[in-house]
Amino acid sequence: MKQLFPSQAFSCFVTGTDTEIGKTLVASALVHMQVIRGWRVAAMKPVAAGAEWRDNRWCNEDAEALAACVSVKLPQEITTPYLFKTPAAPHIAASLEEVVIDRMHLISCYQQVRAQADAVVVEGVGGFRVPLNDNYDTADMAKDLGLPVVLVVGMRLGCISQALLTAEAISTRGLSLMGWVANTVDPHMLFPQENIDAIAQRINAPLLGCIPRLLVANAATAAACLI
Repeated sequence: MKQLFPSQAFSCFVTGTDTEIGKTLVASALVHMQVIRGWRVAAMKPVAAGAEWRDNRWCNEDAEALAACVSVKLPQEITTPYLFKTPAAPHIAASLEEVVIDRMHLISCYQQVRAQADAVVVEGVGGFRVPLNDNYDTADMAKDLGLPVVLVVGMRLGCISQALLTAEAISTRGLSLMGWVANTVDPHMLFPQENIDAIAQRINAPLLGCIPRLLVANAATAAACLI
């Protein structure tokens, strides 16, 4: 089978068709894939909403999952510069904590992380166009970082339209779509392969893998499902 991922270390921005559709699982898999090849890999969840107090610090489940996979350990202050307690849309969570998400600070943190690794996998928050402040959203952040995008499509009813609209938005921003991953969200979805085929026929980017409903959902098992 043709290898669709670069043989060298690669950085990317992982986005999704919605929230809770497997971005963190896929991002972790992309980190794991490169770590086992021997690359120095870091990961970022620049904006995270929803945290609990643990081990004398605020922790976000997604950020912690990414941090567990990397080979370059860096301070949370630069890998997740904006960590909010409330599990809500980022601009709402930020407002509750009287914080303004600053574009230049996000870019600066990414540059600091990138300088210390061969590759950086950056996971977005929510879908592709989630407000971060009044004038800035996650699509703007992806554009600022200038990374190729990996799109995670949550396989459930309605995913075809969501996938095509998101791919169109990525293209409109002038970003390169590295490919997309079909991740099973609804294991009882009717005609999953037919949905995958329909998306593949209409998105001008390769299908990078299909992840079933995993009994053990972790970076290694997900990476094994990628091409």
